[in-house]
Amino acid sequence: MYVGTLSFDLLLGDVHSLKEKRSVVRPIVAELQRKFAVSAAETGDQDLHRRAQVGVALVSGDAGFVSDVLDRCERLVAARPEVELLSVRRRLHTDED
Repeated sequence: MYVGTLSFDLLLGDVHSLKEKRSVVRPIVAELQRKFAVSAAETGDQDLHRRAQVGVALVSGDAGFVSDVLDRCERLVAARPEVELLSVRRRLHTDED
């Protein structure tokens, strides 16, 4: 069993309130879940209106599949014009860890 995780650190564009922040972050999380069948959520910086952390997790029996899906998730977030991707942390865990 392989568990892959991504943690995105995002800088949001022209956002002036937490309500506007939600209107930017929620569609990104929903698209990740819908397109790639991953678990995704806003995981940090909830009190800052121009920053967001989004976490993604995926479980599979094939390490190559996990890596491929995480690559596609990263490309999707990086291509969003309303956010700037500051950093990405990736981990691959096995049941032997």
